[in-house]
Amino acid sequence: MTDADVEFYQCNGAVVIRGLLTTEEVDKLREAIDWNLTNPGPLGATASLNTDPGRFFEDFCNWQRIPAFRDIIFDSAIPEVAARLMESEKVRLYHDHTLVKEPKTKQRTPWHQDQPYYNISGMQNISFWIPVDHVPRESTLEFIAGSNNGVWYMPKTFLSEQAKWFPGGSLAEVPDIDGQPDSHEVLGWELAPGDAVAFHMLTLHGSAGSTTRRRAFSVRVIGDDIRHAPRKWRTSPEFEGLAEELPVGVEMEHPLFPIIHPR
Repeated sequence: MTDADVEFYQCNGAVVIRGLLTTEEVDKLREAIDWNLTNPGPLGATASLNTDPGRFFEDFCNWQRIPAFRDIIFDSAIPEVAARLMESEKVRLYHDHTLVKEPKTKQRTPWHQDQPYYNISGMQNISFWIPVDHVPRESTLEFIAGSNNGVWYMPKTFLSEQAKWFPGGSLAEVPDIDGQPDSHEVLGWELAPGDAVAFHMLTLHGSAGSTTRRRAFSVRVIGDDIRHAPRKWRTSPEFEGLAEELPVGVEMEHPLFPIIHPR
């Protein structure tokens, strides 16, 4: 990591980090993802249509029951890199997310931000998207440079594109990025196993389907200025009972969100 990487992230909302995980860590993570696929947790689900010739599987919040996930989150380079990119003294785990697109999956991940789906406010946050398979440029995550500028866009369901959360008109609509390709700078990188993209939770991003198997692990972390922002609706993921334990506007001091840097 260089100062230029930090500056690029702060300006554009996303940066590629080559070799974030070691070969040994990638092997351990790949095995754990495969175990997660056959042993989904309570939040595991298929996120593609039944008519899709492939399959898009995702699962959340498994670090407490899958030791390899915990090891990657706590003991890899992730915590230190997150602190530098966020310019935060401390780093808390927010949650983990397993994402697998099987070969021939047509389901596209539409352009969206992550933070409007969550129960947090503040700007010091980051998501790491780490594949354990080779990801060609056409199947990788793509990002709209500079969309981490503080504007919130209306979150919608991925399959039906229905706005179910914030009141209509209270947030901006996601721009027609595909219909106006010359109006936006799109960032994206071919990735090898262990490479990662780190991006802000307000950065607009999306991806196409995949002709090959694409197994990835996301680690989402939060920094000094993040506060609890309970919602009246089910967040993604939902933390059952948290609203009764943490008041509005306080730090996320809870066993679900341990400090992973400094240790």
